[in-house]
Amino acid sequence: MRIGLLTEGGYPYVSGDAALWCERLVRGLEQHEFDVYALGPGPHQEAGGPRVPLPPQVRRVRTAPPWTTEEPAYGRRARRRFAECYEELAGAVCTRAGATGGVPGAKAPEEPGGLADRFGSALYGLAELAREQGGLVGALRSDIAVRALERACRAPRALCAAHEARVSDLLTIAAHLERALRPLSLDWYDDDALGAADLCHATTGGPPALCGLLARHFCGVPLLVTEYAVHLRTHYLTSGPHTAAPAVRAVLAAFHGRLTAEVYRAAELLTAGDAHARRWQERCGADRARIRVVYPGTAAERFAEAGETALRTDPDTLVWAGPVDPGKDLGTLETLLYAFAEVRREEPKTRLRVLGTPVGTEGAAYLGHCRTLAARLFPDAAEGDHPVSFEETGSSEETGVSDAYAAGAVVVLSGGAEGFPAGLVEAMLSGRATVSADVGAVAEVIGGTGLVVPPHDPGALAEACVALLRDPGRRARLGAAARARALELFTAERNTMAFHGIYLEIASRCPVRRAARDEPRPFAAPAESLVPGHLTGPEDRSMPRGVPAWAADSTQPPVEEAR
Repeated sequence: MRIGLLTEGGYPYVSGDAALWCERLVRGLEQHEFDVYALGPGPHQEAGGPRVPLPPQVRRVRTAPPWTTEEPAYGRRARRRFAECYEELAGAVCTRAGATGGVPGAKAPEEPGGLADRFGSALYGLAELAREQGGLVGALRSDIAVRALERACRAPRALCAAHEARVSDLLTIAAHLERALRPLSLDWYDDDALGAADLCHATTGGPPALCGLLARHFCGVPLLVTEYAVHLRTHYLTSGPHTAAPAVRAVLAAFHGRLTAEVYRAAELLTAGDAHARRWQERCGADRARIRVVYPGTAAERFAEAGETALRTDPDTLVWAGPVDPGKDLGTLETLLYAFAEVRREEPKTRLRVLGTPVGTEGAAYLGHCRTLAARLFPDAAEGDHPVSFEETGSSEETGVSDAYAAGAVVVLSGGAEGFPAGLVEAMLSGRATVSADVGAVAEVIGGTGLVVPPHDPGALAEACVALLRDPGRRARLGAAARARALELFTAERNTMAFHGIYLEIASRCPVRRAARDEPRPFAAPAESLVPGHLTGPEDRSMPRGVPAWAADSTQPPVEEAR
């Protein structure tokens, strides 16, 4: 199969978790061909070539072109058409579902399904106009767009918060919609681009999924959307009261909700990284029957030595390992330090090793705050023999990722973002007993092979750590069970084969779109066509003896019955 892989800001130009997953997917599915379409990096990166070495199954890489501020030369008819489509889009976004216009007992003029149809019709109308005119970037920034947004916000059935939109709010909304709708202006939706793919795989929601949506609309290419972090939920979490005015947040939330609903409706299948993400997809409008849970894969071989041996393991050491990112894990290390103070009162020999790398300047500042807190919690500790040590992962031979988990008897995850806990899987692959805060998919991943405590509860965290420190046999049993579970469910090979099966599932129920004879088409012919020999066909109309005359072909003389 030929896969159009849609990425954003990552593979194959930059490193990171998402780019690493894409690389493993592409390298693991060498039986397929991949065309990578990357959003986010500029043309200078494309000219310099990908940073990640590409395997031979990647046929080509295309990136989004530079965005210009020039107004396209639209004629009067094109401007009128744009105004109609954009006003319809703005109206579908700003209208309250079920609004009655203030008339008691009146029937709602806009049901949710009607708003979804209006939004989809306007979106595809803009896409067709962009395809004909060569882009919409200038039009989406024009006064026509701002005036359409103003009329939609002032309409009687508009969102309550939208009624209060000021001119500055309307300009902010228009700028955000222009960025969100930039994929409409791409030239990727022809037969020699995404139209040549058998399947579009959007590796995240948002703009990549919109590209797949347009490829489906113009070329009939089936769409698969993978969301390890649900795009709409991420938008909700990052658009707090401090980010923008209420009118801006209300309109943009409605827009992303409508776009997500359209993507979920059009996609052949959706994949979620865990049950927690799957529930969010369902809440955002996805059909549960079309959702598959595919856990992110981890390279198990990196932790083989730690998982199969107990060398260099200190039975009195707790380990915390991971990136120090206060934007995602605010309060995580503070909770751990307060819990460790209680652990030391019960087990005075216990030590804590914090191994991590600060993310940005905020991470470095937060790590400095935690060092100060540790010094305040243990003021009597001798210099050079402090019970808490802060080390940067990879700063020495003993603080690599795998060595970090192998350094102690118990691995502690005191909090974290509400997503898939990759660090917990790494600790499980290392065969270590774990104590984790119950956030996100932690309980689903651990599955009874570790201890789970309420989040932000230092007392419960300390109690669980002490219980494992005092029971070596229990630690060994939990560590072995955790490693077995991780090897069964969370390896990179398992993830790759799951997507291979999903690709074939989608191809098996989608029609063959091209009639090319010079290349094999999966599922284009029935299985019996591969059987050697000549089966009954148009050139062989003979019927076996003994068949009644009424069953014979009417164009052939009746078959004489056997005596």
